[in-house]
Amino acid sequence: MEGAPGLKLNPHESTRREQGLLILVIIIFHVVGLIGFAFPTMRPLFLQIVPWHILLMLVVIICSHRPMEGKFILFALLIFISSIIVEWLGVHMHWIFGDYSYGQTLGLKADEIPLIIGVNWFLLIYSAGVLMQRTRIRSILIRVIFGAIILVLLDLIIEPVAQHFDYWHWTNNTVPLKNYLSWFLASAAMLFVFEKFGFRKQGVVAPVFLLVQFVFFMALLAI
Repeated sequence: MEGAPGLKLNPHESTRREQGLLILVIIIFHVVGLIGFAFPTMRPLFLQIVPWHILLMLVVIICSHRPMEGKFILFALLIFISSIIVEWLGVHMHWIFGDYSYGQTLGLKADEIPLIIGVNWFLLIYSAGVLMQRTRIRSILIRVIFGAIILVLLDLIIEPVAQHFDYWHWTNNTVPLKNYLSWFLASAAMLFVFEKFGFRKQGVVAPVFLLVQFVFFMALLAI
């Protein structure tokens, strides 16, 4: 079998196929999610599985990373822990983001902070980092700034959706300007950490995930 002609895949072709499959999973599950949210009778069920959807996306992103290495796991844990700390300060001290609290949609909480929010922060930071990594921008500082701006733009779209679907809620239903400034600063700090880890140039799976997030939440605005 090993020497038979036509049976050995080019490594790059294999990688492209794997990436294509992972991208297909991202698109299919987001489309299914949109359908579920669009029908009021199905919406309660789909709200309950939001944390599981985020965990599935975590598996997809982990599978897309090459090579799988200890520093990638360390980076993921570092972003998870630091984002949970940031969220705790935001919810309990109101020092960051503003006066807000989490609803029930994001699932299991520790001291009022959904644990899945740390996973979501990792997905967004990693995806924005890989996107900037794939550009021709040479300056780390500019990559970090542009990546943080992209994540703030995403948050602008997410905020009305999040309140409508009980992800989180703001006092007086008003999103303060402080929230977007904090998003930028927190994202920039974490993206700088991404840059310092010096991962090898990654494939397109994570940037596609980020693009799908924009499309998904923009579509939810119309529901």
